[in-house]
Amino acid sequence: MGSIVIPHLNSGWHVDQAILSEEERLVVIRFGRDADRDCMKQDEVLYRISDRVKNFASIYVCDIDQVPDFNQMYELYDPCTIMFFFRNKHMMVDFGTGNNNKLNWVLEDKQELIDIIETVYRGAKKGRGLVVSPKGRLPSLHSPFSFFPCRRPFVPFTNPCIPSRADYSTRHRY
Repeated sequence: MGSIVIPHLNSGWHVDQAILSEEERLVVIRFGRDADRDCMKQDEVLYRISDRVKNFASIYVCDIDQVPDFNQMYELYDPCTIMFFFRNKHMMVDFGTGNNNKLNWVLEDKQELIDIIETVYRGAKKGRGLVVSPKGRLPSLHSPFSFFPCRRPFVPFTNPCIPSRADYSTRHRY
């Protein structure tokens, strides 16, 4: 249902106009195939948050099969990709994955996506071209050692016989 309600960009001209016409809000475009299951999930999340972000973001969807104009330019090879634009400028987001140009996985958590959109908007308003994603909002990439608990908590070494710098400056006068 989400992809039906969200405005569709049916040509390259419509995509350009959506990016160019918005002066004060962030433009969020989901590039992908409308019939793809991941895109349907993402569109549903975008539809559910659209009312909450309408003051600072415009959300659109674009079918990459119907509008192939941007496939090579933006490297749109993934089934579902979200890109951000502000005042005719492509906004890059560092998610810690190495690809700062786009979000190319499905975010099913509404609050996560709202936080990312808000962070990109705030960075764009400050004139930044690259924004760091909110902490803890990365796809779950676990190392093989992350399941082993630490045996004891890390405690920094302190020697009670050696006074600290703050201790030394208050007790001893030169």
